[in-house]
Amino acid sequence: MAKPISANIKASLLIIAVIIIVVLLWYSQSLVEKLQEREREIVRLYAKTIEYVANADPSSSLDLTFLFTEVIQTIDFPIILSYPDNTPKPDSYRNVKIDSTFTQEEKIKYLKKLIDEMDKVNPPIFIKYQNSIVEIVHYDESNLVKKLRWLPFYEILISAIFIIIGYIGFSYIKRNEQSNIWVGMSKETAHQLGTPLSSLIGWVELLKSNENLDEKAKNYILEMENDLLRLKKVTSRFSKIGSLPELKPQELDIIINRVIEYFSKRIPQMQKTVSIELIKLSDDPMIAEVNPELFEWVLENLIKNSLDAFDSGKGNINISLSQNEKYIFIDVADNGKGIDPKFAKDIFRPGYSTKKRGWGLGLSLSKRIIEIYHNGKIFIKETHLGKGTTFRIRLKK
Repeated sequence: MAKPISANIKASLLIIAVIIIVVLLWYSQSLVEKLQEREREIVRLYAKTIEYVANADPSSSLDLTFLFTEVIQTIDFPIILSYPDNTPKPDSYRNVKIDSTFTQEEKIKYLKKLIDEMDKVNPPIFIKYQNSIVEIVHYDESNLVKKLRWLPFYEILISAIFIIIGYIGFSYIKRNEQSNIWVGMSKETAHQLGTPLSSLIGWVELLKSNENLDEKAKNYILEMENDLLRLKKVTSRFSKIGSLPELKPQELDIIINRVIEYFSKRIPQMQKTVSIELIKLSDDPMIAEVNPELFEWVLENLIKNSLDAFDSGKGNINISLSQNEKYIFIDVADNGKGIDPKFAKDIFRPGYSTKKRGWGLGLSLSKRIIEIYHNGKIFIKETHLGKGTTFRIRLKK
């Protein structure tokens, strides 16, 4: 079955977000590299100027104004001059913050530490005099480059927040719309069925009051009455969708046996030979707060799903009850055809169905009843093609 449009929209948004992140990362990284190269060129010019001055003829008159106006003044990143042994030259540093309380020894020690850190970031530049190294220029990245280095992480963080908020918002809107559709459809169904049901029940009562009926007719009327009461029960269930149902402590085995009894009478009419059995894995009472009508509905949907899984018309459905300190577990297991694992995650999605008939709403409705109204959990515990499926309901004790 094709994926829902919402899944395609989410995937498209995710792909677009990834593309945006990649483009931003590439662009910011290219800016960082260009700025770094600019800073290296400035340092090289600074070092070459000093080297030129050191190697110049002492008798010549040099105008060094450009050195201070065009080079040194443009340096906005930390820079330290040192001797060949990496000992910092006195007061030969720029854009370096030093604690005014430092002694001369502490100051030199601190500058040496900065030199080591700078050399890890950028290779030092050597200043030579007559082919001998006389000074070394050590420099760090500017604050602008450092901020730009962090920019991609901020971009990723902001994009991730945007994606998460968008996903949550989209999912919330979708769930809200689905909820409104469920509630509206259920209320309208209950309303539409209510009037003719009341009328039919009245007609059945009139038929029952006829004393001239033979035994066969009485049995027919009795079956009609049972089916009408069943239909009235279904109407009552639909009317509860959208309203907060009343939950009361119930012995689950009693409810399950009631559902098993209902199906046991009707399975032969389906031309199937399927046995349904309740297995209690503990002798202790298993009591949970449920709404009996809605919980029966869930069990019926699971059993119907299992019955549809028998192509040959023969099989077994086992409903097992177990518990631990916190939860009660109801497992509905069949030995039918099973579910393809790639479709297992879609089984509770509204409208999903592998059958030619039906609307694909039974399991979706069951999930809503268990998880929203009963604060429980329903899921596929295990499934194997050709071997069967086990659904698990988990309820708080």
